[in-house]
Amino acid sequence: MLTLELIKRPPRAEIGQMSRILVVEDEELIRDMVVLALEAEGYAIATAAEGRTALALLQAEPMLGELPFDLVILDLMLPQINGLDVCRLLRHQGNPVPILILSAKGSETDRVLGLEVGADDYLTKPFSIRELIARCRALLRRQRFVGLPQLPMLQFKEITLYPQECRVLVRGQEVNLSPKEFRLLDLFMNHPRRVWSREHLLDQVWGADFVGDSKTVDVHIRWLREKLELDPSHPEYIVTVRGFGYRFG
Repeated sequence: MLTLELIKRPPRAEIGQMSRILVVEDEELIRDMVVLALEAEGYAIATAAEGRTALALLQAEPMLGELPFDLVILDLMLPQINGLDVCRLLRHQGNPVPILILSAKGSETDRVLGLEVGADDYLTKPFSIRELIARCRALLRRQRFVGLPQLPMLQFKEITLYPQECRVLVRGQEVNLSPKEFRLLDLFMNHPRRVWSREHLLDQVWGADFVGDSKTVDVHIRWLREKLELDPSHPEYIVTVRGFGYRFG
């Protein structure tokens, strides 16, 4: 059962200056409860009850270089266009907005599929509002405080990364990375040959307060390999160190 709980409100500096969240949910009761809880935390909320409206809101022209929303809470079972297709289309268009999927489908296959199409987190119904708020805070905090090194570029063999421009060239061609993929590659290239466990990668890229499955790391590593490697099944750059984790180079 979805439960509305009293949650200690964080300081204003933590929640940001009216972070904007789009709640896409066709069940009115769930949508209203989520909106009530998020507004109580100080967030600015917009809603959509189906996928077509959500896409129209998310594809609005950025103002002053900013995306229309800082976070999307996305149900999967939506009228007109389902949540997976909304997520897939946004990522195909290069939209980096963090996406938290809500779904009654809780199998491992469903969760992995949600992450594979570009979601940043996945929460299964029924859920606790306390956990939802915690996940929203974590996604927003990671999005705001992406630390970029001061080096103008990082080079490793045929990969060039421009930290301040958030651009990556592979064999001379620009590739489109999601924010998590970019942060993983940035971390790897700043520490070549170092072996990282899943837990260490979660701490560094997702944050110590990440609530979720460590398989998230494996999914993002697979995506990175598909974009970086000539043969992802025999990787040259991101190597699995059996029993320990991953190594770059």
